[in-house]
Amino acid sequence: MHVKQGDTVQVIAGRDKGKVGEILKAIPKTSKVIVQGVNVRTRHVKPRQEGESGRIETFEAPIHSSNVMLYSTKKEVASRICYTFNDEGKKVRMLKKTGEIID
Repeated sequence: MHVKQGDTVQVIAGRDKGKVGEILKAIPKTSKVIVQGVNVRTRHVKPRQEGESGRIETFEAPIHSSNVMLYSTKKEVASRICYTFNDEGKKVRMLKKTGEIID
């Protein structure tokens, strides 16, 4: 996947298009990510024990990684990435529009 946990991304497709958030969890097996404040769902939880009351939980559901694009907080623009090598010869990710190194 082109994104990792902790990256700042912008949603480029779907109901939450345009929202910016941080990746809380990446699921590489299904190529999905959980983004903070995006694709928020509600779940009605029944009481499990006597005396306990039911509640409504909100949580972020996973979205496909192809629907997010890396986002530069400095320039406030979304960009594709390319791979390049830094001074020590280590492979790093770079934003194509800004030239900003991510890793």
